[in-house]
Amino acid sequence: MNFYDNFKSRLKSKKIAVGVIGMGYVGLPLAILAAKKNFRVFGYERDSHRFKMLNKRKSYFTNIPSNSLNVFSKKTKFFKRFSNISECDILIICLPTPLKKNRPDLSHIVSSINLIAPKLRKGQLLILESTSYPGTTREKICEKLNSKFNLGKDFFVGFSSERINPGINDKKIDKIPKVVSGYSHKCLNLCVKFYKNLFNHIVKARSLEHAEFSKLLENIYRSVNIGFINEMKFIADRFNLDIFEILSLSNTKPYGFSRFDPGPGVGGHCIPIDPQYLYWKSVEKGFNPEFIKLSAKINLDVTKFIYSKIVSRTKKIKKNKSNIKILILGIAYKKNLDDIRASAPVRLIDYLLDKKFKFVNYSDPFISSCEFTQNKNKNSVKLSSQILKKTDIVILATDHDKFNYNFIKKYSRFIIDCRGKYNLDKKIVRG
Repeated sequence: MNFYDNFKSRLKSKKIAVGVIGMGYVGLPLAILAAKKNFRVFGYERDSHRFKMLNKRKSYFTNIPSNSLNVFSKKTKFFKRFSNISECDILIICLPTPLKKNRPDLSHIVSSINLIAPKLRKGQLLILESTSYPGTTREKICEKLNSKFNLGKDFFVGFSSERINPGINDKKIDKIPKVVSGYSHKCLNLCVKFYKNLFNHIVKARSLEHAEFSKLLENIYRSVNIGFINEMKFIADRFNLDIFEILSLSNTKPYGFSRFDPGPGVGGHCIPIDPQYLYWKSVEKGFNPEFIKLSAKINLDVTKFIYSKIVSRTKKIKKNKSNIKILILGIAYKKNLDDIRASAPVRLIDYLLDKKFKFVNYSDPFISSCEFTQNKNKNSVKLSSQILKKTDIVILATDHDKFNYNFIKKYSRFIIDCRGKYNLDKKIVRG
């Protein structure tokens, strides 16, 4: 049997099932897109809460409304286990790749491959979309399956980097150019033919490693530039100048300048975590990447910069840690989301609690409760004129659109603005 030609024929008529392993920030939008394009979709999700929500066709992400899941027809099914994995023609792995003790943690990918490997059959296409260091697809997937299949002939493997920006392009990921790669020429061709059904523009990579590296480069580019601008914020502060006004001036140049804004630090997965994958692998290869290390340090140093502003204010109003009241506005890592992965505002609250500040609260319209350092659970404070009047320092950390910024300014005593929402005056400083 010619598995390659057979796959192409079935793909053309869409008589195939697409299995998405991991229905998180990457997998759920991808599954929705595949269903929109009339593919039969099987979603695999181990988390019990998510699994129940999927079967009720309800979203568990604020940036993806539940009505987006209406596209899932009767031929869309969800599973907690991999018992029927052989029914899938295409398998797309969209699992998390966190850090563990500053080292890549590929346990989610490795354990899933180990579980599905005995159930895989000839003629399937397996694609990794999880972000990792160059060589991951070849080392963790191809080498594992080489003993069972003749890769490129009776089983096909590819890598394609996800480019989902939560809260920004979830509903239009098909408009974002899609980088694809394959273990062999035939693997690449099948990946291209499949993704052409979903995405408007396909970009072929020469190898699995080129595609994997390109994804990390995209994220490190942002990390380095945000780190650079955060350092410029530190310097501008020494000159008693406003970094946001400086950026607005620089941004009028029509060439050679791309604007990045400072903030309370970085969060999510792409910027604080993904660069460390390439850093670790580079060190293993005998090269120490200074830009990656330095930008990560600077982006973490923003917490200390904000802390210095807090200390300065406490001295000015002659209050100490035991009775000063601090309110953090927004703890999600970016605006209009309920996502606190590696959140800089959460780090700031943990830092303040570690420094023995007793009255630190937060208000976030998307996150009702959160657990902080020393197992301290806090609930979101509902903003009111009374709350703001009683608070000594308000810190604007995440600039959600739901905040009433005029109201906040009117009733706040003192604001540390990390997002450039306000012009500087006697009661507003940059953080």
